[in-house]
Amino acid sequence: MGERWSEARAWEWYNARPWLRGCNFIGSDCVNFIEQWQDLRFEEHMQTAERELALAAETGFNTVRLVTEFIVWDKDRDGFMERFDRFLTLTEKYGLSALVVLGSDCMPPKTEGWEPLHLGEQRCDWGYHGGVKHSPFLSFDEMGYHLLDEPEMAERHYLWVEDLIKTHRDDKRILMWDLYNEAGNSHRDPVTGKHLKRFFEIARKIDPIQPLTACTWRCRPDRSVEIPAIEQYCIENSDIISYHNYHDYQTNVRIIKRLKEYGRPIVNTEWMARILHCTVQELFPLFYLEKIGCYNWGFVAGRMQTYEPWEWMWGAVQKNPQVDFDFTKWFHDLYRPSLRPYDPKEIEIIKRFSALADEDFKREKGN
Repeated sequence: MGERWSEARAWEWYNARPWLRGCNFIGSDCVNFIEQWQDLRFEEHMQTAERELALAAETGFNTVRLVTEFIVWDKDRDGFMERFDRFLTLTEKYGLSALVVLGSDCMPPKTEGWEPLHLGEQRCDWGYHGGVKHSPFLSFDEMGYHLLDEPEMAERHYLWVEDLIKTHRDDKRILMWDLYNEAGNSHRDPVTGKHLKRFFEIARKIDPIQPLTACTWRCRPDRSVEIPAIEQYCIENSDIISYHNYHDYQTNVRIIKRLKEYGRPIVNTEWMARILHCTVQELFPLFYLEKIGCYNWGFVAGRMQTYEPWEWMWGAVQKNPQVDFDFTKWFHDLYRPSLRPYDPKEIEIIKRFSALADEDFKREKGN
């Protein structure tokens, strides 16, 4: 049974590589992660991914965050494992490591408009963040539904986690295992804890060469606001601290200061929301200066439509037109479907600070 890495081991691992910078990657011709990983039109999606991963490397990135999909593994285990391996080979071809995501609590409830996950053709609702109208990006009072809520499917999830990590426990193409995305989201705090714990137990038993993480996504700058218990568990069991924040420069400065108290390397695995004033111009240089690994959400605008606002924001602005949202800007994504930049100044900043980081690393290593 492996144990949580010591601070010394975590820093040794972190400092042995250049500053981590990249994006949450999904091909622009995929509306969701089922479409990215299933067999249907996979060869076409790989062609798109190759063009876009090449562009990511040209932009200055050296890593991507890949969200996997349980339902594809469950229905087509061998096919999924082969396609996943091919995708890792493609990322490696362009000098990109892969931060691999397993579980996630971003789930809508079983209310009107909900439909079960399935393989095959995937619906694409145009004009909605995430590409689906009934999604976690709406504002729901009910708890989101997850296949983990079914005992038999929960056991299948545990097998999925074990299979994927055991198969790739020594795979240097994988940077890190992000065991659970936003644990407790969609009002799932009361039910996710036991699954999160099992995910960590399974991974620790396998003891991969890659570090483990699971993010805090509700950490606030105000210390009077306690970090939710489920996220405190994530922090206390992660080798590398990871967090999500889509707010402005000052908010991120204060959150970074708070998380530094844990004495471990820090990676922001989701950021950039221009509408909320979380911008490349301010945040990317900050992450460089503090050597905080960073993965903005989105890359090339496409079927997932994450350039659109979160759906709940439309309701909020109707209630209060003075709310501080800048709807004149894209929410996420760095490139247009033409592969031209959304804003060339953003790409110039990313390239400039990425080059500086690589120069720093060479100098530190005496090369």
